[in-house]
Amino acid sequence: MLNAAQLLALKNDIIANPTYDAMRLIGQDTELCDIYNAVTATIVWRSEVSQDTIMQNGFDWTRVDNLSVGKARIWEWMFDNANKIINPSKANVRAGIDAVWVGTTADLAVRAVVYTHCKRAATKLEKLFATGTGTDAIPALLGVEGFIGVNEMSTTRN
Repeated sequence: MLNAAQLLALKNDIIANPTYDAMRLIGQDTELCDIYNAVTATIVWRSEVSQDTIMQNGFDWTRVDNLSVGKARIWEWMFDNANKIINPSKANVRAGIDAVWVGTTADLAVRAVVYTHCKRAATKLEKLFATGTGTDAIPALLGVEGFIGVNEMSTTRN
């Protein structure tokens, strides 16, 4: 998962914390994985959100009938792929969401619900490589996504 430069950055981050570095030196890889795989308060954009996740969890279906033909087409086309997913980490996808759910208070409420499904908390590992503010209002972009395993963590001892 991590490339050589990212592994070096992780190692440097561990070394910068005396407690983590002591754990690294004695081979407490599982414990370090637990630390770096723990969820933080940093908010990031998800890279995949399914249409079902959005439209079956708090979505106001009555607002779809009020969309113009163009906005409805944008909304439909955003999910026009084999997996019926969007990648809200991409600026153009967020621009599409903003273009569709705009105007009335009810439509802005739909946008807010859509965006709740497009964000999540990052792990400590993901936070290390994320770029951006990392708040609910301005989520960060992921540079690394996922968890670190014991085998990868053990390479930080080299």
